[in-house]
Amino acid sequence: MIYGIGIDLVENDRMNKIIQKWGDKFLCRVFSESEVAYCGRHAQAHIHYGARFAVKESFLKAIGIGLGRGVKLNEIEVVNEESGKPNLMLYGGARKHFVQAGIEIIHLSITHTKNYASAMVLLEK
Repeated sequence: MIYGIGIDLVENDRMNKIIQKWGDKFLCRVFSESEVAYCGRHAQAHIHYGARFAVKESFLKAIGIGLGRGVKLNEIEVVNEESGKPNLMLYGGARKHFVQAGIEIIHLSITHTKNYASAMVLLEK
């Protein structure tokens, strides 16, 4: 049974401006250490940060809560399987909401171009 679905779209230039303005303060507040390492390996890191930010927003929409409702963005971590398929690891408040809702499966899709990054999260009970 579907619990929730979320989708988000990020303008990559806007993400780049935020990173340039706030630097590590922003990155550490929003992304996990492994996400920072992953994105930092790419020539256009802001595109990959944008995609991961879209995932985090999509997850919050799918679970039905807004930002600042007991979940920190860095508690939602995008990890890649060996095949490259993206998955979510949840910690702290994100994990708590996930478990309390009785969700069993997370479906995740990410895409990006030079200008935009988008993600979709579908949660199943």
